[in-house]
Amino acid sequence: MADETPTFREIITNAVRYWEVRRIFYNVALAIVVLWCFASAWPESRQVLNVESGLFLFILAILANVAYCAAYLPDIALQYSSMRAGWLEWRFLLLVIGTLFAAALTFFWASSIARPWVD
Repeated sequence: MADETPTFREIITNAVRYWEVRRIFYNVALAIVVLWCFASAWPESRQVLNVESGLFLFILAILANVAYCAAYLPDIALQYSSMRAGWLEWRFLLLVIGTLFAAALTFFWASSIARPWVD
């Protein structure tokens, strides 16, 4: 018996169930990078702990979570394709690659905040 094509609702539900649980892992990974950058620059990083840098980090955290939502686009598209079964098995690679990319960007930004410019 041939597999039935899932409905749009089933695909969206599958995507939300997969990605939203893993958002916690993504955010924890990025938080670890930020904390490591500030800890490795201590005590110099203490100088930049203020409201402005806190607001900047908050904005970057929101933007990182908006960027996380980009995973839904290929996920939903590939779930509609003939490669659905393989995609469901291997989509964790999108999570890993996306998290590593976000961690690299986070390292860049957190390092630039944590290490005050030196004359």
